[in-house]
Amino acid sequence: MGGNESMRSTPPPELFELTLLGGAPERRYRKLRPEVERLPWDSLDATAYAPEVVAAARRTWTEAAFQEHRTGAACAATLQALIAARAPLDLVAMATRFPLDEMVHVELCARLAALLGGGVRLVHDPRELVLEPDRELPALLQAAELVVHNFCVGEALSIPLLRSSWHAAQHPLIRAVLGRIVKDEAAHGQFGWLFLDWAEDALSAEDRQHLSGVAARAIRGVVERWKSVTPPAPGSPLEGATLGWMEPASYLELSRRSLVQNVMAPLRQRGIDPGPSS
Repeated sequence: MGGNESMRSTPPPELFELTLLGGAPERRYRKLRPEVERLPWDSLDATAYAPEVVAAARRTWTEAAFQEHRTGAACAATLQALIAARAPLDLVAMATRFPLDEMVHVELCARLAALLGGGVRLVHDPRELVLEPDRELPALLQAAELVVHNFCVGEALSIPLLRSSWHAAQHPLIRAVLGRIVKDEAAHGQFGWLFLDWAEDALSAEDRQHLSGVAARAIRGVVERWKSVTPPAPGSPLEGATLGWMEPASYLELSRRSLVQNVMAPLRQRGIDPGPSS
């Protein structure tokens, strides 16, 4: 093939589908997180809701499962970087729990979608699941890139939104699922600040400037996604529906406030300034 030997075609996007292997692996998994099976899975009757509400909920929970899947990959990549950077053993040990938490959240969201009639079609590129740090950087700064992007922005912002969704949920199963996720995410939200406080003396002014850019890019991505949050039409069956989401105006208001209070302010306290919040 001569000069074409090194050329490879781009693989097509893949359908986001999930399975359980069963047998001994599933029994071990259930032993690690027995609370999953204790949730009131038989309490949700999709026929009690308007078809438009069920369709929206199927999409919401399918997309939530995918986002938790991506976060699991991000946590695993961060964990590898922490080990390479020789972060404190107890801090690394704390982070080892996070990928398991996220896989549990994937199952919770996917099971909700299944109960509502099945997940919606969602395709993705598995090679684009996570942020790749600059491999030319020192190991510590690579780890800091991932921590800032995944934890100081991503996880720190998601926690108040999840907590408010939990409080707003009316159905017992939705409330139980969100409550389980909120309980796990509390430790995730603390992790980024613990890491930065440990690494404080090792990060130069140039490093902090670099991390400011990392944070700014992550925040721009968040703000861009807000554009897709729109209120339902007046009189729509979706108006006031509570199968796992907040009312859009309240969601956006809380998102903007949480970005300033839970992300921007603590980053700036640590010498990392991502600039304006929008």
